[in-house]
Order: sequence, then structure tokens, then C-alpha cells
Amino acid sequence: MAGYVVVGTQWGDEGKGKIIDVLASKADYVVRYQGGNNAGHTVVVNGEKFALHLLPSGMVLGKGKCIIGPGVVIDPKVLLEEIDRLEKKGMKTDNLFISDRAQIIMPYHIKMDELREEYSEGRIGTTKRGIGPCYADKITRIGIRAVDFLDMNIFAKKLKIALDEKNAIFTKIYNSEPLSYEKILEEYTLYANILKDRIIDSVIELNEAMDQGKVVLFEGAQAMMLDINYGTYPFVTSSSPTSGGVTTGAGIAPNKITKCIGVMKAYTTRVGGGPFVTELNDEVGERLRTVGYEYGVTTGRARRCGWLDLVVGKYASVINGLTDIVLTKIDILSGFDTVKICVGYDIGGKIYKSVPASTDILYDAKAVYEELPGWKEDISKITKYEDLPENCKKYIKRIEEYINCPISIISVGPERTQNIVVKEIYI
Repeated sequence: MAGYVVVGTQWGDEGKGKIIDVLASKADYVVRYQGGNNAGHTVVVNGEKFALHLLPSGMVLGKGKCIIGPGVVIDPKVLLEEIDRLEKKGMKTDNLFISDRAQIIMPYHIKMDELREEYSEGRIGTTKRGIGPCYADKITRIGIRAVDFLDMNIFAKKLKIALDEKNAIFTKIYNSEPLSYEKILEEYTLYANILKDRIIDSVIELNEAMDQGKVVLFEGAQAMMLDINYGTYPFVTSSSPTSGGVTTGAGIAPNKITKCIGVMKAYTTRVGGGPFVTELNDEVGERLRTVGYEYGVTTGRARRCGWLDLVVGKYASVINGLTDIVLTKIDILSGFDTVKICVGYDIGGKIYKSVPASTDILYDAKAVYEELPGWKEDISKITKYEDLPENCKKYIKRIEEYINCPISIISVGPERTQNIVVKEIYI
């Protein structure tokens, strides 16, 4: 058996889409195990960008089956739009399948998300795509799943129960208009008819495939610091993008995971609210944003930028059990006289070497930095580790030492070919 998990080690936008796309060429399956269309992965092929939100990143050039797993929440309208965009570019999509246990995002989830964000005093910067409300319905056991698309009588009954409750909330609490049962039923019956042949029992298929020695690549939508349990709560997503989320989000046992690959940006970014210890609200932060083109794939929002936070990096390594790191966007750091790495948080005179549970005290944290000499050379065309500038190699080495995890691939540009392979990941 060979199960490889790719996780983001920061707040997302580390470049997981590119790395999964590269690794997918040798995978028999690529499986998305959590999240929804609140995430965006960018894959660049010959200068052309493919922005994926629900589709696994292996859809672009991977040759294996792509599966949207049980832990994912699916907006069928968005999914069909993504499939249509790929097909119009001449790409095949007949290798895409949906777990029958995946939850379906409904119009009332999106409306609930919008209303809560509008009326909430403590806004968390949700993408308003219905992700949180859909996961909430899953936990309160009134969710609608992909398997319900296979029997529209069952679907209609579940829709009526859920919508009656939501309409009561919309009208009585938010003084908003109710949604139409008939319109939703008609719209989603159309979606069900189009998608029903893609709905499978993915749990059985994946476990049998792994028992036969097939290579399965698992990808999350978000990243470590947005994990519902271990992120900067409440500025988090509603599921677990950590390696632990794979077992529940795909239905495979922990002992079937061969490697856990952490994707780490050479500096740090985040989108939305919440504390960000190394954030730079100066010309350096603006330079990182401009040169790195740090704008959200899904929302278009400008990302907050800062120096590399290795307190977060080490925390991610411990919780995910990282075996390899892929370091991305290190080319963006070329040209700085010095570069900094955060190795601790100073909170009221106490030095923290790990991320504390209290999000509130993180607002008062000051980064404890190590400063290293920078490099001026353009490294975007380098293909061998030994050809990197010495100061760049020192920066990489310090990251490995602090996190105690080897860097196996170094990404020096957005194209899938702009990589330095230090050590092969597949075994």
C-alpha cells in the first residue's frame, strides 16, 4: 500500500496545487479529503493557469482517478462549472468521481453564511460559500449527502425538513425572505441527473486499491493553521486539513499513510481575520505581496504577508508527522539584503516556542527573529541544488534544522517544471 498525504503547513496558499499536480503524474488516485469551494488551488501548465476550487489538483495532468471524498462539502453548481471549464479547454473529466458520503451544499447554507457574517460582531472573514453551515448540518445530522441524489424521493423529504427549519430562522431571527422549496427541488434535481453516474462508494474502492499496492495521493483544501482543532480558532475552517483529517475524510486507516508531505512557503501569508505574528505592514510586506502576486484564487482578496514563521512550521511538523517538506516561492525572496525567520513569540516577556491555544494572546505577540544574509541572484531557472546561491542554501538549511524535517523539493517558480528535486518523495 502507498498513501501519500499533501498538507499545507501555514494558513493556506502555500502552493499545494502545483505540488499535487507534479506528484499526480505517478499516482493511481488523487483524493480530496476535506473542505469545499472556499479554497483555491492554482496549477500552471505552459503559462496557462487553471484555478481549481472543488476538483482535485490531479485533474489537470494526472492520469489516475480523481475522487472528491466523504469529508468534502460539495456545491454542485460550482462543481459543474469547473468541469465545464476544463472540458472547454479540451481536458478529460471522465476520471472524476464523488463519494456517496460527501455532503451537499444547499442554497440555504450559502444564505445562512451570508447572514451570519453580516450580523456578527466578531466577523471571521468567511468566504460566504456555505461551507460552515453545511458542516454544521452534517454534525447536527440533518445534512443532505451525495447518495441522496440517487433517490430523489429521499432527497425531497430531507430537503423539506431542512428548509422548513432554515426558513423559520431566516424569517423570525434575521427578518429575511424565505427560500422556495419548489425552486430548489427543481434546480437540484437537474444537478442530480447530471452527477449521479459519478457517485460511487469511494471508501471500498480506495481501500481495495491500496491493498493492491496502488499509489494514492491525498490532498486537503486548506492548511494546518486553519484546522478546526489546531488552528487560530475561531479564524479557522470547519474541518481538519491536517494529516489526521485523511482518515475520517477519506475513510482509510492511519497505518496506510506512507508519507506526509508538508508544503511550506518560504515566507508566510494569510487571508482574512485573525492574529498573524510575523505580518509586515510596511514596504517589505508590500514587496512580498506584489512580487509574489499574493491575491486569493477564490476571493481575489489581497493576502497579508510576513516573514517565515517557523514556530508555526514546527507546530505543523509535529501535528502532521511530516516526513518531507516542499519549500515553495523561495524565488520571491531574491533581492533582499537580509531575510528573517521567526523562531519564537514574545508575549508579555514570556517566550513561546509553540503556538498557544489562546488566539487572544497572539495579538500581543512579538516575533523573535533570526536574521540571515540574503541573496541577489535570480534562482527561477536553477534546476540543481548545488547551483543555488550559498546564502539561499543557508536559509534552506536553517529551516531543515529548526523543523527537523528534510526539504525534498524546492519550488523556484509557478510552472510545474520549476522545481529542484533534492530527494525523491515516492518510495
